[in-house]
Amino acid sequence: MRHDKRKPGQQRPVNLQRHFTRHAGGSVLISVGLTRVLCTAMIEPGVPPWLKGKGQGWLTAEYAMLPSSTPSRKRRDAGKPDGRSVEIQRLVGRALRRVLDLQKLGENTLWLDCDVLQADGGTRTAAITGAYVALCDAVAGAQQAGLIADNPIRGQIAAVSAGLIAGQAVVDLDYQEDSTAEVDMNVAMLSDGTYVEVQATGEQAAFTQDQLAAMLKLASAAIRRLHQLQRQCLAGR
Repeated sequence: MRHDKRKPGQQRPVNLQRHFTRHAGGSVLISVGLTRVLCTAMIEPGVPPWLKGKGQGWLTAEYAMLPSSTPSRKRRDAGKPDGRSVEIQRLVGRALRRVLDLQKLGENTLWLDCDVLQADGGTRTAAITGAYVALCDAVAGAQQAGLIADNPIRGQIAAVSAGLIAGQAVVDLDYQEDSTAEVDMNVAMLSDGTYVEVQATGEQAAFTQDQLAAMLKLASAAIRRLHQLQRQCLAGR
């Protein structure tokens, strides 16, 4: 039995609040249980030097945890993000680039900023799920403003965590579960059922192929529910 009495395949309550801030092209506050992540998306003219003149755009992501997001104050990343933040922002960037046609984006850069306001496990997967909705709003605004001509979005993505606790596969771990799980896994999946990222680590024990399949099955079902939530959220434009 999980400490919060959830079933193995049961997610925490998820809420997506769009237009959370005023100035970003897209902004979403995503809540997953007690985890809160503010995801914003802004499109700016220009691309990194290595892409100039190639007629395509770029997407880059930044991730940070606010000092009060954890029980003990987390020091700010002064100038240089810590290794964990770098790893997560690269994950978010890789995941979201898979749903963009960078040629249609033109020579523009789409910035995704994911700031953790409150952490209780699953911040990186919440960032991916929320950032997708923010990205959609930013792209729609850029099209209306004439910054880009064609819609570059070519898919839908969301993500969730999974793991093994006392040998049982479970989905959407909170901090208490994540800190004691034998295996921790993060999965990002497109709406066509293909995977962009599967990260599984035996933190305290090795795991079998059957256990991997069980975790992946729970994660895939959970992500399909997140896809539906994203679509419902965006339909309320």
